[in-house]
Amino acid sequence: MSTITNETQYETTMNRIEYFLKKATSLGGFANLSPNEVAELQTLSIAAEQYEDRIPLAPIVVQSPQSLPEMLSLKMYQMKLKQKDLAHLLNITPTRLSEVMSGKRRVNMDLAKRLYKKLSIDPAFILEHS
Repeated sequence: MSTITNETQYETTMNRIEYFLKKATSLGGFANLSPNEVAELQTLSIAAEQYEDRIPLAPIVVQSPQSLPEMLSLKMYQMKLKQKDLAHLLNITPTRLSEVMSGKRRVNMDLAKRLYKKLSIDPAFILEHS
């Protein structure tokens, strides 16, 4: 099978690929498969990849943050920061940041300015969600 045209063929191909992968694992590696098995595995893998590449991707829906803690979590993710690192960046204690993120403490004007300057959070968002 060189070209996969439907989901049934794709599933059959993937089952055959899995068979070869399990066999190679049980034998101690791909070097222990026969040359014909290696060739078939390569052909099946290419066919599966080509089929997958033709499948249109569903649009990814990204929901906008609905609260200041969600926005801070998003910024930490984007900047690859831990909460203690974000606290350091904002020049506040980790405890204070934790209280803000849990909703136990409101944002004062000084922190609001830092959120804008250091994280580029829209001032309107800060005011609306503080």
